[in-house]
Amino acid sequence: MKKLIITSENVKFLQKINELADQDITLCEQCGTCSASCPMVAEMDITPSQLMRMVQLGLKEVMETKAMWVCASCYTCTVRCPRGLDVAKVAEALRQVYLRKALDYIEIKKIPKYEFVSLPQIAIVSACRKFTG
Repeated sequence: MKKLIITSENVKFLQKINELADQDITLCEQCGTCSASCPMVAEMDITPSQLMRMVQLGLKEVMETKAMWVCASCYTCTVRCPRGLDVAKVAEALRQVYLRKALDYIEIKKIPKYEFVSLPQIAIVSACRKFTG
């Protein structure tokens, strides 16, 4: 079993996510209601409660999971959370931190003109917002 050592980096990561999400993630008591309520949990590699726990511990490995991308922001978890936490906001904060690394996965200029013309504009805008920094 891997021993967990809390460092100042872990604390800074937790504080950053707390600030961006405007949530006190340390209030999560790991009841699992968010995971039981989530309609997208079957598509996630970790459950919403595991995502919250990883953030509580300041584990940046949470950024490598697909759960933050799969969250549909339906707010079912928020409505049912006994502590009033908004897991969707936490997932959005994680996405923001990830995207701020300025990694571009879509290069508009490399999309062939015939595809660019046939694609719905909203799909292009959405993809650019989601997949570029």
